[in-house]
Amino acid sequence: MSRVFMLSSNIASEPYPVYPLGMAIIAGVLEQQGHEVQQFDFLVHEQSHSKLCEQLRQFQPDIVAMSLRNIDNVDSFSSDDNWYLADARKLVAEIKGCVDSVVIVGGPAFSIMPKEILDYLQADYGVVGEGEVIVGEMIAALERGEKVERLNSSPTPLNGSQMQGPSLIPEYVEYYQQRSGMVNLQSKRGCPYHCIYCTYPGLEGNSFRPREVEAVVDDIERMQRDYSTDHLFFTDSIFNDSSGHYLTLVEEILRRDISINWCGFFRPQGLTEENLALLKRSGLYAMEMGTDAGCDRTLAGLNKGFTFAEVKRCHQLAMAAEIPCAHFIMFGGPEETPDTLKEGLNNIAQLENTVVFAFSGIRIFPKSPLVQRAIADGVVSADVDLIKPVYYLSPHIDQQWMNQQILEAFNGRRDRIFPPSAGQEQMTMMNNFGFKGILWDQMVNFGDKPKRKRARKNG
Repeated sequence: MSRVFMLSSNIASEPYPVYPLGMAIIAGVLEQQGHEVQQFDFLVHEQSHSKLCEQLRQFQPDIVAMSLRNIDNVDSFSSDDNWYLADARKLVAEIKGCVDSVVIVGGPAFSIMPKEILDYLQADYGVVGEGEVIVGEMIAALERGEKVERLNSSPTPLNGSQMQGPSLIPEYVEYYQQRSGMVNLQSKRGCPYHCIYCTYPGLEGNSFRPREVEAVVDDIERMQRDYSTDHLFFTDSIFNDSSGHYLTLVEEILRRDISINWCGFFRPQGLTEENLALLKRSGLYAMEMGTDAGCDRTLAGLNKGFTFAEVKRCHQLAMAAEIPCAHFIMFGGPEETPDTLKEGLNNIAQLENTVVFAFSGIRIFPKSPLVQRAIADGVVSADVDLIKPVYYLSPHIDQQWMNQQILEAFNGRRDRIFPPSAGQEQMTMMNNFGFKGILWDQMVNFGDKPKRKRARKNG
């Protein structure tokens, strides 16, 4: 058996710090296989290189498995400081300078462009996609002295019963609950939709693969029992799958009489008044809507598969149920013109009592159909290097003019966030006043009713 040092390299804490779930899941699997595992969260340890090196030298691992969560922050207004691979490369060099260990890199960001990132980081091996099976197989092969390919992936996607719960570290859970007020959990992987910009189908497969409901709810009960967790964020690509697995999940939460507050990502389509009532009874307190565009033409340009009328209908149902919603809109995508921008801003204005986060341009990632659209529209060349941020902007609109129109439409409204950094400034201010959680839900009020569980302050 090997000594395995698991390292979460994430340093991003916007809009709020997120527990390194991938590292925790792989750590749990390796522990079950009999390996000696130590987890190290670079963010929790204040990005301390000296602390990392100290822990490495004390543990003397055979393997260092490093997880990459993000390549950059997908904000076209950002500077190079938010390109995270340069920091990850320094970590790999630091590891190799501290201990004589094999370095394996994986995680969602790595799997987007594995060969390029592996070459850039100068690590030894890479894991593409799910790591529960392949990481253990790689370690076993290395123990036997066998040749291992530089890039490895599982031959078949895991089914729900094969997906493991996370091996959580009490110190880390406390850190995230103190700073973000919640812990994240996954109830399914994959996505059957074909949004033009999205990497989820390439990373997790083009169908929903739900975990067993009982296992997910067991995780919730364990988090409550062991860590006093009272707020969760479901990190599924989309929580409300069309097969209704999500309804079975919340019914199990209710059957076990679990008191938990939770939120997640929703597709603004197919929700009913009855669904939302059930979700709210189970603890749903806010919804993040993947609306993505402001009118039917730009929704079609993104291949969203729904209309703005459906967005508005879902929003109205959520408002009637008094569940705060946030809509995320990317302006400047395929089919954006001055006319669609005007229509989109008018449509968004109809979404009352909600928070809207707006973005300018769309980050182009490999394995997404947006690459070919960008080439066809002359936005990028066929040999474009996407390891550093490159953004799609419709050739039919001027970005500077578009940004100004958005700013003017949002002017004076604290519930309309643009550019993205403006939202972070608001959240930082709320954090300074002791609030924690997703925070944007504090901007939504339903009459004179108090914000009950949502207004959470430290202490």
